[in-house]
Amino acid sequence: MSCLFLQSEIENPYSFYQKMIEENPVYWDEANQIWAVYSYEYCTAILKNENAHIPSLPQDDNLNRYGLAIISNLVRLSNGVEHEIARETAVVLFSFMKTVGIDLILKELLQKESTKNQVNWVDAVCKKLPVLVVLKSFDFNSEDSQFISEKIALFVKIMQPNKTAEDVELINILSEAFYLIVAKHITSLPFYETLIGKTSSSYSISSEETISLCVSNLIGLLIQSYDAGRGILSNATLQIFSKENISNNKMDKIWIQKMVVETLRFDPPIHNTRRIAVEDIQLNEFTIKKNDLILVVLAGANYDSKQFKNPMVFDIERNNNHEHLTFGIGGHMCLAKHFSVSLATEALFYLLTNFKNISILENEIEYEPLINARLPKAIWISLL
Repeated sequence: MSCLFLQSEIENPYSFYQKMIEENPVYWDEANQIWAVYSYEYCTAILKNENAHIPSLPQDDNLNRYGLAIISNLVRLSNGVEHEIARETAVVLFSFMKTVGIDLILKELLQKESTKNQVNWVDAVCKKLPVLVVLKSFDFNSEDSQFISEKIALFVKIMQPNKTAEDVELINILSEAFYLIVAKHITSLPFYETLIGKTSSSYSISSEETISLCVSNLIGLLIQSYDAGRGILSNATLQIFSKENISNNKMDKIWIQKMVVETLRFDPPIHNTRRIAVEDIQLNEFTIKKNDLILVVLAGANYDSKQFKNPMVFDIERNNNHEHLTFGIGGHMCLAKHFSVSLATEALFYLLTNFKNISILENEIEYEPLINARLPKAIWISLL
């Protein structure tokens, strides 16, 4: 039995996860030579274990210096002291994000649609809004924002472990363009000196190294906004505008935020993450040997009945929904957690307050052919 499958090829992975929690909470996949961890207890243990490291992407000497710099500096791909430095840099950088009018950006995106009452929500909004919000939060100009938002779908291939020669060629072009745009912009920001000074003084690294960390992790936030941000907004839309929930007459921001948080547990965009054991790891009777690969099935942990009562039921009033593992836990917990929830809440509140009749026009949703993420290809909605 394989623990690795494309989300496009399975209708309901959650029943499979529940079965694995009950029968094989820690499972050795012989064919793929990887441990799969499903239960909340064991997923949490791995995520918090200092001997479970983020595996490095395969070394690709064909990437140019800009692509290599971005990959090597990302907080999400680093371990040890490098992770501490990258994380602190990212935290300081993200603390300077300013609040922007999400409703104004969303209104502009919807106005660009030629067929006003029928919109492919994924293409028109979910792939664009999170990225544009990040860019405007750091005051990027319109020209640079347009270029980055239009090219980000191609650029995210930099995160793929296996790249074709054509992929690498395009990634190199975009890596240089993105890196230079972001580097130039960061130096123009009013908090630039403070940003560079804090990290440089804390870890005694050069200003050049600090700049590279800042540039890379801002680009990393754009990448996460495109994939995970898109997924949160897409999946929350499916839940809110389902026939069961759209009839709710209490559609204020508190209700919407609860819907978003429960969606993150019930139908998360990211289903699994990987680790590698740098020393033997003991999970009760299971021994994960040094150098073994580990698949941490976050979406499985979210369906563990020992942690969440009646996990197959979508319940926004469950008192511990916020304990889902979709954003991870411990040192590698996603820094964009609150930003992502807020963005989805604001966007969906705009829809509910500006359109009287909203409906999803598809009965069956197709998903992207990805192993780690469950992202709808398209969601056609009617806005009246």
